[in-house]
Amino acid sequence: MRKLTSLLGSTETNLATLLLAISSLTLHNVAAFDFNPVPSPNLDLDQLGRVALAGDFDSISLYQYEGQTQNGFSSNGTQSVLARFPNGVFTSVSNADAHIETMCSFVDKAGRMHGVVVGGNFTSLGSDEANGVALVNHTTGSITPLPGLNGRVTSLLCDRDGGIVYVGGSFSGGNSTNAIAWVTGWTNLPFAGFNGPVRSIVKGPRGRIIFGGSFDGLGNTTAPETPDEQDVPISSANITADGSSLDPSFSDPRNIVCKTNAGTGVGNSWLLADNRPGSWTANFAFGFNPTKIRLWNTPEGDRGTKTWRFTALPLGGILNLTFADPETGETRYCDQTCPLPDNNSTAQDFFLVNKPIGMNAFRIDISDWYGSGGGLAGIQLSQDDIYTFAIDDFNSPKCTGEDVGASSTSTGPWAVTPSGQSSSSYLTASLTGDDIGINSAQVVFRPNIKQSGNYSVTVYTPGCIQDDTCDSRGRVNITGVMGSGTRSSNRPMSTELFQTNNFDKYDRVYFGYVDATSDSFQPAVTLAPSNGQQGDVTIVAQRVRFELLSSEANGLNGLFEYNPNQAEIDTDFSASAINRAGIGLNSQALITSLAVQDNTLFVAGDFENRNYSNIFSIEGNDIDSLPGGGLNSGVFTLYHKEDDALLYVGGNFTSTRDNRTDGLKGVAAYSIEDGEWQPLGAGVHGFVMEIVPFTLNLTADEPEDVISINGYFDRVHKFGNNTDFPAQNFAIWVPSRRNWLNNLNINTISITGRLTATTETPDSEPLWAGSVSSQGNSASGAVAMTNSDRLALQNIPVKIQPKQISTESSRKRAINGQNLTGVVAGLIHQEGGFNLTILGGHFTAMSSNGSQIDNLLIMDGDDSDKVFGIGNSVDTDSTYMALAIHGSTLFAGGIVSGDVNGDELNGLVLYDLNSKTLGNDQPPAFSGSDVAVNAIRPRPESGNVYVGGNFESAGSFPCPGLCVFDTSRTQWSSPGAGLSGNVATMAWVTKDQLIIGGNLTVGGNTTTLATYDADDQKFQEITGAGSLPGPVTALTAANEEGSQFWVAGQDVNGAAYLQKFDGKKWVSIGDDLDQGTIIRGLQVFSLQEDHDDSKVMENDQVLMILGTLNIPNFGNASAALYDGQKFTPFILANTASNTGGSLSQAFVQKQNFFKPGRGGLAIGFIVLIALAIALALTFLIVVAGIIAERIRRKREGYMPAPTHAYDKTSNMGRIPPETLLQGVGSER
Repeated sequence: MRKLTSLLGSTETNLATLLLAISSLTLHNVAAFDFNPVPSPNLDLDQLGRVALAGDFDSISLYQYEGQTQNGFSSNGTQSVLARFPNGVFTSVSNADAHIETMCSFVDKAGRMHGVVVGGNFTSLGSDEANGVALVNHTTGSITPLPGLNGRVTSLLCDRDGGIVYVGGSFSGGNSTNAIAWVTGWTNLPFAGFNGPVRSIVKGPRGRIIFGGSFDGLGNTTAPETPDEQDVPISSANITADGSSLDPSFSDPRNIVCKTNAGTGVGNSWLLADNRPGSWTANFAFGFNPTKIRLWNTPEGDRGTKTWRFTALPLGGILNLTFADPETGETRYCDQTCPLPDNNSTAQDFFLVNKPIGMNAFRIDISDWYGSGGGLAGIQLSQDDIYTFAIDDFNSPKCTGEDVGASSTSTGPWAVTPSGQSSSSYLTASLTGDDIGINSAQVVFRPNIKQSGNYSVTVYTPGCIQDDTCDSRGRVNITGVMGSGTRSSNRPMSTELFQTNNFDKYDRVYFGYVDATSDSFQPAVTLAPSNGQQGDVTIVAQRVRFELLSSEANGLNGLFEYNPNQAEIDTDFSASAINRAGIGLNSQALITSLAVQDNTLFVAGDFENRNYSNIFSIEGNDIDSLPGGGLNSGVFTLYHKEDDALLYVGGNFTSTRDNRTDGLKGVAAYSIEDGEWQPLGAGVHGFVMEIVPFTLNLTADEPEDVISINGYFDRVHKFGNNTDFPAQNFAIWVPSRRNWLNNLNINTISITGRLTATTETPDSEPLWAGSVSSQGNSASGAVAMTNSDRLALQNIPVKIQPKQISTESSRKRAINGQNLTGVVAGLIHQEGGFNLTILGGHFTAMSSNGSQIDNLLIMDGDDSDKVFGIGNSVDTDSTYMALAIHGSTLFAGGIVSGDVNGDELNGLVLYDLNSKTLGNDQPPAFSGSDVAVNAIRPRPESGNVYVGGNFESAGSFPCPGLCVFDTSRTQWSSPGAGLSGNVATMAWVTKDQLIIGGNLTVGGNTTTLATYDADDQKFQEITGAGSLPGPVTALTAANEEGSQFWVAGQDVNGAAYLQKFDGKKWVSIGDDLDQGTIIRGLQVFSLQEDHDDSKVMENDQVLMILGTLNIPNFGNASAALYDGQKFTPFILANTASNTGGSLSQAFVQKQNFFKPGRGGLAIGFIVLIALAIALALTFLIVVAGIIAERIRRKREGYMPAPTHAYDKTSNMGRIPPETLLQGVGSER
């Protein structure tokens, strides 16, 4: 009878400590993770009108919560525990150094939540060493490792009714293999696991626990039939001795190595000095677990060792041994004084009592002797473990030539690396190149297999922290041949492993039959770098282990039903319909996934029989095929939500077994109610490994279930009216719309990468596992920025796809320091009856009529946002970097080439917005080396358009760096002499004054910034501009008068700089942005609330910096805000190629936006206000005078004039003349 027993022995002390730690994680009614919001930037967009951001990105977010980043998802095999910010964006909670494959919430019988158990092939989670399994606090993310397992955990079942966590995978722990349980510690199941890996565990009908995997029996590993046959290579050890003989013929401690008899004579024994004790020590560069030591006593003269002891190092413990009494044959025990017979001609074997005991050194202490002194003639050390090391010196000694022995061979640039924290030294290959693969380096391991049988094969990989190679660790391909003849083991084995583990890890790469070593065959395992790697790649090779599996309780085939309420395991497997179903499959069937709906168990994997393939169902005693006989290739995963009528299936299939159902490529749904297959669109081009649910807000804050499809595929197939679309191993299916999210015009979050698992958590939000990059908006190239009720980003209704560029164009763009792909320039135009948004760069888009647009698109807001291009006359490899409108003509410049009605284009093209055609009379093309137009600025209140860039002339007209197009005469003119170089940016600060930035020469002097007076046609270097660290690539005005402005660029070392000209002098912001920063755009914004005082920034303003930014103590961002004291991340973006995005420009409707206030009002406003005040004062004076006069007259007896007629002159003689003037000049 086998009963549920807890692990005992050496783990008890650690277990007690662990239980205390876990008890502190018991949580009640907790909330989700507490994410800290960042302060609002309080931007006032009203002064700018419509605002948009342009750049090279495919997803974008406002920076709203601490912990948000624009890092791409990991592609080196590392994954994370994931949660979601309140805005829906995914974020990492704890990082693992390898895959996380399964997770579940551990709730005990009393309903107490202990945390989330996660499993995988990781060796660390967060900053903690955790081998394959750990407990995550679901509200804080803190980690509690669950030590005791070695290997990979692929399946977890948290059984709340039993308060037990069932753990399955490919591992060993306690006295179990591949299956074990956690209650309050590791607990052996009654059947001690399986002889092959477990891939899925579910709770089935009647409370039974169902295991699925690749096994044919219960039980653990076992010892070989003939034990102690694997020799430890003592010859590779560093051997020393204490108390050796003074006779040089017998003083060398290596005299006794590789001996199989007690020979006499010089060099055949190691002797101690006369009448004194001594010791013999062997230090190894690897660890081992010995089971037997064989000693030959010295036959020299009257000498010999009488008593000795075996000390394990570095433990320092004296080991208990057994031996057969040479006279009686009885088993005897010894420890401190183990005896050796005198003058024995054969060896004496001693066996370790307590096994295993690991060590990397040992010492033989001789305490008593025969005759004049002690000594030995030979020593051998044996073990049961079957290891083959990459360093061949560590393999079996070949002292006599009679034994084939273990061996290894290496080819390539391998070097020995010390063991550090690992169990042995190992080989390291540092590879560099564009096509690293299996031919770059190789190690072949050949074990010494004494007994044919079923084995597990484990590859050991040293951790990367100890040798500081984590950043360069790559992938390795493991192949092997395990048998000869016609057995299935003769088929080559192949798998791929990531070597990014922080600590030592163990990957079981094979379970199956292995033929014994013979004169004609020896098993082999080959380790080599995987194909397709490039750059600097480090791979390591240490050792491979073969473990013989128990043949006890065979008769299973990938399925096992366990009754947790039954203490004794019934080995009559035919009594269970589930076990019978497995037995009825082909030999070595692989069960990958199980799912349960009510009383029905769904079984999926890679198998077949005469009735069905790769998937079937079991209900009671009935075993049934699904429609069409199942599926025509392997199934890797199932997902079923409780009470849902659909079962989602992912794998490598393309249809049903009978090939009569279309659209089931890689992924499908099975309707449990209707008993029918349902396609997800038309499937994917590739295969699906994981199906993981989550929710999205698809309509007005109403979360809706969606299904993430993860695997290895590059495209989602077209169906119905939906075209196919590229996908990087990830796609999202929306069940309610029966469509892919990519096909729906919905503004929602962006997520790319891979989700591998999820779990619900009581009273809080779910957790996920995987490696993803996530942002708040799925948008490409350009977004609008709005501030109706809160600051937000809004998608522009057009899909933009960045595209690759030619080598020549890439060189030109590098010279001009511009974005290579995406949207580089934008323009909002709402004058002259137009309502247009124009985007230029290097991209493709779809017009409203379905045709492709290359690099320049126009969206008409007055025509239902109709999208159109400018035709096909411009080469598709062009890149637009500058846009401007004068009248109804669009000027579009950049690295532009083509032909319009016979007119060659180079750098600039003109487009008529009224007729929606390219102008018939294009201006003469620019000429020069690497022509590029970087800036276009129409002069205010003028017909002239100023064009700056990298060119020498326009047609035959010389105008290096800056040329003027006269729209009234449609011809080029010169701005005047004195300027040359590469103009990168320009801005009109008044209608007459133009600021020019770039790599310039003014009047023969090299500078970075100059002014141009359009009336006088004179260039002048701006004060101190020659001392700027490098060419100016971006500038913006800092006040309305244009007397102050911000500039940015890069110095000769590639470091970014940012400075302000305050009207008199330059003010440097300092080295506040880290290396790798490229500033492409600057824009001043007004604020709704003032920030703290600053010497370089008005309190109601902030500077937006756009580009590729590396912000200290934060990392990468695409835009940041500077308030005069600090940089704050503002925009985070990513590209579809899994790199950080970048912004090139903030383009606004109103350029002149500065608020009146601290700097004084504009002159126009002052004049108007003064005039209003003057008129008001004049009016008040007139009214006051009238009122005063009326009061005076009343006081002086004024009476109203009579209304009857009278003689107007009759009384004139009565008025004295002086009376007429007496009031003039008197005070009132």
